[in-house]
Amino acid sequence: MSRLPKKFVDRVGVNLKKYQRVATAQQKADVAEADTVTVVKDILADVFGYDKYEELTSEHQIKATYCDLAIRIGGKLRLLIEVKSAGSSLADNHLRQVIDYGAHQGIHWVILTNAVEWRLIRIYVSNQISHEEVCRFILPDMTPRNEDHLRQMFLFAKEGLTTDAMDAFHQQAQLFNRFTVAAILRSEPVVAVVRRELRRLFPDLKVAPENLAALIEHEVIKREAMDGDKAKEAATRIRKAQGKIERARKREVAPI
Repeated sequence: MSRLPKKFVDRVGVNLKKYQRVATAQQKADVAEADTVTVVKDILADVFGYDKYEELTSEHQIKATYCDLAIRIGGKLRLLIEVKSAGSSLADNHLRQVIDYGAHQGIHWVILTNAVEWRLIRIYVSNQISHEEVCRFILPDMTPRNEDHLRQMFLFAKEGLTTDAMDAFHQQAQLFNRFTVAAILRSEPVVAVVRRELRRLFPDLKVAPENLAALIEHEVIKREAMDGDKAKEAATRIRKAQGKIERARKREVAPI
């Protein structure tokens, strides 16, 4: 895994504690949304490294209204930010309008925050518009001495946005999740290994591969890990990976 930029790490180390206190105080005081937008802009500038005057704007129109904040890098719109008051609890329905707009404008990433909690959302456009939460953290819980915390915050930083860290992190998350693991557990090679181990431990046990596969699918793995589009995508990803390995093996053993 690549090292984080020293400039980013130093900036977080210097400024994070201040804004943890500010965000917590605003949450306790239940300040208005406009006041929360002000502190979110300060966090985006002083912790995450955006130029407050050149790269952050609250004047980006969405249909008949304006989004709370938008980030422009090199004059190009890159990220939309939906801000709720510090005392509010965040919910998916807060994203409906900004996600619809982002999808139609070709913007793939949205931040939802109340200054205390920060969520990074990926927008998908296929047969219909959908979204997926990629990362979430509570600002007052973060520490610059924790590598995992730094890597989470890096996704929201200017350095992360300009190096496509969001996409790289998202690709990793797509590979390492319950859907991928469920697809692997149901695959023929794994079923064969489990069957072989059962027979080694219990020589008198007779287990047909299809019966073991059915047991794993229906009684071992949770149903939600095998249903829906993400499960189908994981199964397709596994088949492609297996096919690639098999083709490589055949090329290695093919006569010259």
